[in-house]
Amino acid sequence: MAYAERPDTPYYNAPPAAAVAPVVEYHDRVRWGPIFAGIVVSIATQLVLSALGASIGLTAGASGTNAGTVGIGVGIWAIVSLLISLFLGSWIMASTCGPMNKKTAMLNGTILWATTLAVSAWLLASGVSGTFGVVASNAGSVVDQIQEPGGLSLPNPGAAAPDVNNQEAQQYAANAAKAGWSFLFGALLGLVASLIGSTVGARKPRVHS
Repeated sequence: MAYAERPDTPYYNAPPAAAVAPVVEYHDRVRWGPIFAGIVVSIATQLVLSALGASIGLTAGASGTNAGTVGIGVGIWAIVSLLISLFLGSWIMASTCGPMNKKTAMLNGTILWATTLAVSAWLLASGVSGTFGVVASNAGSVVDQIQEPGGLSLPNPGAAAPDVNNQEAQQYAANAAKAGWSFLFGALLGLVASLIGSTVGARKPRVHS
């Protein structure tokens, strides 16, 4: 005699446990919309801070401050402004995203840092006034304005290059190496600032009880 459960039992017509597939929620971890917003904020902040640093440096140079001191101050301000801009851009990126954990926030912050450096390098390589190019453009226009006949003479780009001895070549190489190490140090500090900004601005996912 066949046996069947009664219809009023809670397990009547229940599907086998193996037939129930778990529901997996999938979404991209990289949020390009907020990343793009953070890049725009980061570059805009860097432009404003660079213009501020250039203005202060030119003002100090016009007032008779030692050129070496001005150069050191401008270099330090360039690194500080880079850290501030990347921190603010990453914070904006994380704040405009939905709730996410710290690992996802740091992943997006790293992409923002790398994209910002790539865009800035492309702008400089293509001759466009980018993150640091606007400082050079402003400084060049000021020099052109203050240059008068009999005053400061600028080197002629079409003139023949002067002879360089071994000591001068070593000095140029040392300056180039210093610039390379400074860029590497500033880039790594920028990555740290971007990671900190992304974790600070990240909103934690809500836990529903």
